[in-house]
Amino acid sequence: QVQPVESGGGLVQPGGSLRLSCAASGSIFSTTAMGWYRQAPGKGREFVASIHIPGYPIYADSAKGRFSISRDNAKNTVYLQMNSLKPEDTAVYYCQVGHIWGQGTQVTVSS
Repeated sequence: QVQPVESGGGLVQPGGSLRLSCAASGSIFSTTAMGWYRQAPGKGREFVASIHIPGYPIYADSAKGRFSISRDNAKNTVYLQMNSLKPEDTAVYYCQVGHIWGQGTQVTVSS
């Protein structure tokens, strides 16, 4: 069974960068959708970015121009490069592979 495992979260100052990784154990297709969502304290889970076919990513408006999603099918891994981070990006970031969720990784943007 596929199980996504996120890594790369942490504490970063405003304007800084982080790179999240999500490695999916098990077998997935190269066209299986892989994406990132986030949930801030007291708020619902929201879409951040997804990539179904390499070269065709989709971004939430809040992520456009600052975040970049990519995938390495040979490693069953999806990445989220986050630049110019803002305090409002603080949240638990979840990876979704197909319809399966990871456990999440905390990202805190604070000075």
